[in-house]
Amino acid sequence: MLQRFRSLILFCVSGGLALFVDIGVLYVSRPWLGDYGGRALSFLVAATFTWLFNRYITFSGPKEGSVLKEYLSYLSSMLVGGAINYGAYVGSLQAFDAVRAQPAWGVAIGSLAGLVFNYLSAKRIMMKDAKA
Repeated sequence: MLQRFRSLILFCVSGGLALFVDIGVLYVSRPWLGDYGGRALSFLVAATFTWLFNRYITFSGPKEGSVLKEYLSYLSSMLVGGAINYGAYVGSLQAFDAVRAQPAWGVAIGSLAGLVFNYLSAKRIMMKDAKA
């Protein structure tokens, strides 16, 4: 039971740190890619960060199989959560002047929207390859 809460807490820490990565990349890339393209890039960078954090800290332990295969599997499963995340971001960007002025609010809204799905997906992928 404690292990479940530990992994959930660490997953949330990972997500919280990734939120800052996400916002930072968005703000750096917005002048060149705009609100939407910058958000797509920032999500990819943040998802890569969470994969690394979750692989080595949240769901640590010996793993078997290809690291590249695990990374691609992680990213592909995060795409569903990412679609939820991006949809909430776009919806809030279009609906609220405050989010248009400060897109970080939209990133936070999107991140919360995708959290539950992404946690369950990441846990399934990271624990699948762990040795018993």
